[in-house]
Amino acid sequence: MLDLIAWRSNKSADKPALFFNGRWYSYFELNVRANRLANRLADLGVEKGDRVGIVALNHPAHFDLMLAAPKLGFIYTPFNYRLTSSELAAMARQVQPRLVFADSRHQNLAEAMGVAWSRLSDYKGWLLAGSAEQPPAPSRQLTADDPHMLLFTGGTTGIPKAAVLPYRQTLLNARITAETWGLSSKDTTIQCTPCFHAAVNVLATPMLYKGGRVVLMSKFDADEFLGHVGLHKVSHVFLAPTMYQMLSQHYDFRDADFSSLRMAISGGAPCPESVQRSYAPRGVFVIQGYGLSEAGVNCFVTNFDRPDIRLGSVGVPMPNMEARVVDEDGALCPQGFTGELQLRGPMVFNGYWEQVAETAQALKDGWLETGDMACCDGEGRFSILGRKKDLYISGGEKIFPMEVEAAIDRIPQVAECAVFGVPDAQWGEQGLAAIATNHGQQIADEELRRLLRASLAGYKVPKHFYFMRSLPRNAAGKVIKSEIRKLYEDASPEAHSSRTLSRAHK
Repeated sequence: MLDLIAWRSNKSADKPALFFNGRWYSYFELNVRANRLANRLADLGVEKGDRVGIVALNHPAHFDLMLAAPKLGFIYTPFNYRLTSSELAAMARQVQPRLVFADSRHQNLAEAMGVAWSRLSDYKGWLLAGSAEQPPAPSRQLTADDPHMLLFTGGTTGIPKAAVLPYRQTLLNARITAETWGLSSKDTTIQCTPCFHAAVNVLATPMLYKGGRVVLMSKFDADEFLGHVGLHKVSHVFLAPTMYQMLSQHYDFRDADFSSLRMAISGGAPCPESVQRSYAPRGVFVIQGYGLSEAGVNCFVTNFDRPDIRLGSVGVPMPNMEARVVDEDGALCPQGFTGELQLRGPMVFNGYWEQVAETAQALKDGWLETGDMACCDGEGRFSILGRKKDLYISGGEKIFPMEVEAAIDRIPQVAECAVFGVPDAQWGEQGLAAIATNHGQQIADEELRRLLRASLAGYKVPKHFYFMRSLPRNAAGKVIKSEIRKLYEDASPEAHSSRTLSRAHK
């Protein structure tokens, strides 16, 4: 069953499936739209294995492309509209899409990609010109290992790699998530994180697999989101930590109707304890999720009723997923010891598009090297301690920024922070903490150090504090530390010592 929407339409034809711009689309309508899209693309000469892209805010066309792909065999390839035209042009040269759809805001990006493109403003009429009938099967039969999507990963430095996600990953992730997380056809989720990101597979595709409902927002907006939660009786949500923080600070937060909400997943970056705890009085437990495009996105499961909000805790591996922690020599780490997290199972990706060396580096003997540092306790529960590349060594001691960030986040005046190592003549490296405070509150360096020494060893307390109005983040909600580092390095020595960032990030 690779054609998910045809299968689900046969079971749930008249049930509402996707809400966008004030109207619901039924499962039958979604299948017809996917048929029309596949037939229109076939008329243009698109064949199995061709890439068809989109650069746009969230739109039903994202779902049309994802659901139409198995009908024709093309590969759904969404592009990050937050990148520059030169970055997108390089990505287009890498994957060579046959056609790219673009909304009115991002037509200039589509033009810069140097490929054939079509306006989403014309999409409704363009789609209606296609036959509503189920298209003929692809010329060469699809298998579960054939590519379904190309999702670009990384991108804060260099050109992002295109992860090749096979049908077995998409569908197995949907089925296992639905079964393990207890989704039903009565459930509803909101898709407000960008559809070009793997987060579309956290809840949206599992919900469609189960026959539930997906509310699609063109982009995240706190007012609109809170309205949808109450109006549509939303049961499950996935958001980045910064989105949860924005909601908790919204003037309607205390009066918002969360009575239908059974699960709130946070991902893309560690969720501060302060943010998680702010939801508890409303009966909402924010669970720290863990996943990556290369491994089917939902990799662990935890107790949904009483989530563990200890630092980095993500629970136990999902069914059909093996996890282990290894040291620098590849040997298994004892329980409680920190090493690199590796994953193995049928939800692991095929590799990176036409990048043999990068694929070989990521996949070794079937194990995916995640680049994340983790540890496992005696009950088989895993905790994520940060990226391997973020670890820094000061005076011979390894320091994990995530632990320091968690301690800083607990200080009431702090809204958000990021920690990384910077060169130090005496100790090799010392910590730098970039901090944005709540409503511009002030806190002295020495007061910060005093508070941090209560929960951190002295060598873990950052030497430098760097204050910003807000921290730069990417589409997944992850802080872009490389951008902060550049601002710090470009600033004058006086700015270093005065604790004030002269060019605040906007």
